[in-house]
Amino acid sequence: MDTQIIPIILAGGKGERFWPVSRLKRPKQFLSLDGSGKSLMQSTADRLLNLAGGWENLWVITSSIIADGVKEQLPNLPETNLLVEPEGKDTAPAVAWATIEIAKRYGKEAVLGFFPADHWISDNLAYEQTLKAAVQQALKEPSIVTLGIKPNNPATGYGYIEQAEQQGTCYDLPVYTVSRFTEKPDRETAQGFIETGKYSWNSGMFIFQAGVVLDELNRYAPEILNPLRQKGKDAYVELEKQSIDYALMEKTELAYVIPANFGWDDLGDWNGVERLLKKDRENVELAHHIGHDTKNSIFYTSNKDEVIVTIGLEDIVVVRDGDVTLVVNKNRTQDIKKVVNSLKNNPKLSHLL
Repeated sequence: MDTQIIPIILAGGKGERFWPVSRLKRPKQFLSLDGSGKSLMQSTADRLLNLAGGWENLWVITSSIIADGVKEQLPNLPETNLLVEPEGKDTAPAVAWATIEIAKRYGKEAVLGFFPADHWISDNLAYEQTLKAAVQQALKEPSIVTLGIKPNNPATGYGYIEQAEQQGTCYDLPVYTVSRFTEKPDRETAQGFIETGKYSWNSGMFIFQAGVVLDELNRYAPEILNPLRQKGKDAYVELEKQSIDYALMEKTELAYVIPANFGWDDLGDWNGVERLLKKDRENVELAHHIGHDTKNSIFYTSNKDEVIVTIGLEDIVVVRDGDVTLVVNKNRTQDIKKVVNSLKNNPKLSHLL
């Protein structure tokens, strides 16, 4: 298939809520969490290759800490297509620098897409159809197209996109202008959003022509764009940490949303693994687990020769990795990040990061 889009995989995330399996040099995107045997990053690349027309048009932007790991994960990725940030400054500098570099090779008319490396998608055909619709919209008129996920619960950990008027259809999918973005509302607000039928979860996926976003960044975030144009990645030291949502998407008048339904999960913590794999089983077992009177729990071991034995437990997560055992109530998995932060401040335990 001819190249329809230049995909860029955003692979700088740390996945700290999957600690202790996710560590500094082995982040969440390097893990296989869905039972497929492929890492999240490998699955992301596989989904995008067809539309990209092959490895020569697939790009990855990542941090210097895990760049070697990316090469191991994706051995067919051309080294010239790997952009290595000297330090993480969130998604705005990443999107800006990658767009500058890719426009040099393909021109400002090229359609780019940015995709997190660590998301799970179940229906690849529907996913590809949605991306084709986004590309068509990006080519039709100046647009920054985001894919919205139809919410199935009033989640408070996601951003929400409010759609305004429908502007037409692309590949039989409706395309709307964006009315506003709202970051992580409380549960009552999120429930109200869902009841209107006009809101989607913000997936963090964006599709646009390179020149459109360069123009919009020049207008709304020149403090990010101009140093990167002048110095490339050497400019990172002087850039503020900003998300692309804050730097651009909340300000631009060219934002469009295509509500998508291709089976999506951002796998934000261990409960995401349960959503994928639980089905009608008592527990999710990515481990050799012997349980008596144990239910609604999650078990994971990196070393498959190890055995976890439980008696009389419910709603817990047990994770074994190397020299660390994590035991946490499923309702407190968000707090794993607090533990990771405490390790950063403890020299005696920093080796566990």
